[in-house]
Amino acid sequence: MIFESFAPAQSFFLWTTFAIALVMGALVNKTNFCTMGAISDWVNMGDTGRMRAWLLAIAIAMLGVVVLEANGLIKADAAFPPYRANQLVWAENLLGGLMFGVGMTLASGCGNKCLIRIGGGNLKSIMVFAIIAVIAYYMTNPFPNSDKTLFTVLFYDWLRPLAVTLQTRQDLGSVIAGSDKATSARLIIGVILGLGLAAFAFKSEDFRGNLDHILAGFAVGLAVLAAWYVTSNVVMSADGQTYSLQNYVSEQWDMLAKPEDVKPADSRPLSPQSFTFINPMGQTFGYALSGFKAVSMTFGLMAVAGVILGSLLWSLLSRSFRIEWFAGFTDFANHFVGAVLMGFGGVLAMGCTIGQAVTGVSTLAIGSFITFAAIVAGCAATMKYQYWKMMREE
Repeated sequence: MIFESFAPAQSFFLWTTFAIALVMGALVNKTNFCTMGAISDWVNMGDTGRMRAWLLAIAIAMLGVVVLEANGLIKADAAFPPYRANQLVWAENLLGGLMFGVGMTLASGCGNKCLIRIGGGNLKSIMVFAIIAVIAYYMTNPFPNSDKTLFTVLFYDWLRPLAVTLQTRQDLGSVIAGSDKATSARLIIGVILGLGLAAFAFKSEDFRGNLDHILAGFAVGLAVLAAWYVTSNVVMSADGQTYSLQNYVSEQWDMLAKPEDVKPADSRPLSPQSFTFINPMGQTFGYALSGFKAVSMTFGLMAVAGVILGSLLWSLLSRSFRIEWFAGFTDFANHFVGAVLMGFGGVLAMGCTIGQAVTGVSTLAIGSFITFAAIVAGCAATMKYQYWKMMREE
């Protein structure tokens, strides 16, 4: 996908993202794919159906990424966010994952589920979205008339010193085989892990008999893979050279941009990437702060809009659209606290149950595996505590 002008290249980049997210939003709503629900079913009822759908999504994304990357069709090393950075911020992954896991339990779902519920008419999720958006924005952007962010004020001084700087990138292929053989090692590791996860998912007869669970796993996994492919292959051609959109904007703009081109406010969101939903909620808030200017439109913004609209369309087609509000003060307080924890945790951990546990894990980044485990642990522990508290009150 080679373009000779930036405007149509950016338009294709953004609207293709929107289309993929639209389909994913509709199918996630249709199949009731929910990562918090998956953990709840497993912890409270011993039902692993939705957990297997989640693992199938990871398997499909992982297999696709390592195979396509080995053939030069995905550029995960240059991803935004930098999943494979050689600085392993394990403490941030761990704490952020735990906070996010607790938060999504209190707020009735992860970032993706929040968007799905908004599309289905849930007004509670609009409040959750707004809180996450403001926190996520100021975790990565300075306060007005300041150079400080929520991250630098609250977390940087005591968490970042715990980071470990590796000699290679932090993906399993690079760590095990070294930089020179990383691609081949990732292919072997990814195929083994991916096939193992898929085999585990389909081992269950109940799972094999549930078409919604299978469809959900394929829909989320293929959507993540499709986004990786598109964002890695939209390139600019100028002066006989080809440039990624991010490099074109950050390094070649002054020399090669045409008068009619509009320079984006930030070049990083033009890097290869796939779906994640906490930081993009912050980007959506930033878009509103900018006065809805085109220079602030990003992959994340289009992903958020696409998932909400896709969910809304399915809700209307299936006649499942329902307005829902808080049942009482306790319900409000739980959602409020949960949203705060998700906002902080999702940015600290550099992703959510989709952004890290599917998109990040598909790159085989160690930090993504830490975040995935921490989210599950935080969610499961909160559910156990809620059950214990309910039984004690009774």
